[in-house]
Amino acid sequence: MTKTPLILWFRRDLRLSDHPMLAAAVATGRPLLPVFILDPETEAMGAAARFRLGLGLAHFGGVLADVGSRLILRRGAALPVLRALLAETGAAGVYWQRMYDPAAKTRDAEVKANLRADGFEAESFSGALLIEPWQVATGTGGYYKVYTPFWRAVSARGFAPPVPAPAHLPAPELWPASEDLGSWQLGAAMRRGAAVVLPHQRVGEAAALARLDGFIAASVADYRIERDFPAETQATSGLSENLAWGEIGPRTIWAAGQRALHEGAAGAEHFCKELVWREFAYHLLHHAPQIETTCWRPEWEGFGWRGDNADAERWRRGMTGEPFVDAAMREVYVTGRMHNRARMIVGSYLTKHLLTDWRVGLAWFAEVLTDWDPAANAMGWQWVAGCGPDAAPYFRVFNPAGQAEKFDADQRYRRRWIAEGARVPAAQALSFFDACPKSWGLDASARYPAPIVELAEGRARALAAYSAQKEGNGGNDGDV
Repeated sequence: MTKTPLILWFRRDLRLSDHPMLAAAVATGRPLLPVFILDPETEAMGAAARFRLGLGLAHFGGVLADVGSRLILRRGAALPVLRALLAETGAAGVYWQRMYDPAAKTRDAEVKANLRADGFEAESFSGALLIEPWQVATGTGGYYKVYTPFWRAVSARGFAPPVPAPAHLPAPELWPASEDLGSWQLGAAMRRGAAVVLPHQRVGEAAALARLDGFIAASVADYRIERDFPAETQATSGLSENLAWGEIGPRTIWAAGQRALHEGAAGAEHFCKELVWREFAYHLLHHAPQIETTCWRPEWEGFGWRGDNADAERWRRGMTGEPFVDAAMREVYVTGRMHNRARMIVGSYLTKHLLTDWRVGLAWFAEVLTDWDPAANAMGWQWVAGCGPDAAPYFRVFNPAGQAEKFDADQRYRRRWIAEGARVPAAQALSFFDACPKSWGLDASARYPAPIVELAEGRARALAAYSAQKEGNGGNDGDV
């Protein structure tokens, strides 16, 4: 039996350490066959996510080679691909790390049931989260719908230390054929933007661990104070990119944060809270999968948001006439990411000042973020729109100008990303015009656009819509 291979089905878990599935597989003593499948669920991802996935796969293939293994690539629906591989290799079964979005859960349940019915091992493992969504419950046995008690419940638990990376992976006597990663053209939809975004990516487990170490050493102490200032590029860890692709495990981050906390770093607890905010997003996605597509508070489905519209298109292009909003929208086109404070501001502006459905924003973020995460994206948009769990009330309308005055008083962030009108535009600001589609016809030397809507007018319109919604619900806006 120890010579019978196991297939390791990698997905968004491109690392060797802090990986329970991999540790369990190594412990069997069997030859291991790492596999990645480009299935329809994966191909449905947005342009930036597919581009970043391609970078991660190329890098992970090299990491596996360094430990005596390789990454086999196949394309097609997961179940028939895995069945074909089992037949080709004589493998005993398939191991994988769990995923929690509805499409992945449906796919994985089908794979597990059918492979077990065929007589194969089919085992799923934790590893993407500190704690499985079904392992934490309220006093009445339900799931948490508010973050603060969820934080208390999760942070009170102890977590096993992360498992080190294996020094070697046992290889099979014969390797099955692999498709060529380049032929998949995962970055093709990025077009000319790929070359602009590429230098801003830090790919792979080693880069993620270095990122974590540098942040803990230099920045975690001031994290709570500095994290809301988007011009301070070193104030946050930047690990959302690596977490999204599983290039670092959450227990590794938690352990580092807890060490810093015990050593007296003032911002370490808040850093750990942000990691648990991600856990909360997956807790909700598991228990209420409709959060991806419908308002978590059903009374908001009748709210008067507009569908996609010309104003939303100006928002997508970073041409709203509100410098803080436009700076953020241009940042994502150059770097593939957006500062968290900026995400709240652009989300509030779209859903409230422009009265546009949060799902329009959710779809755009899914298209352009290299750190796209299905749970964080869904919960973030519903939070800022006011229709989600633990949400910002709808009447809390972020004022972009007021936010800029508070969090970008010296205008460094806006100058970094807005070229029009500057005597000597910043290189990053000019890069936006190299990254965005030529069909937009944008020119750095053009005049900066006038605002779509005056902020006071937009706020008044949002509050009027909110009042109408509240009256329609019999005076109950659903906020807790």
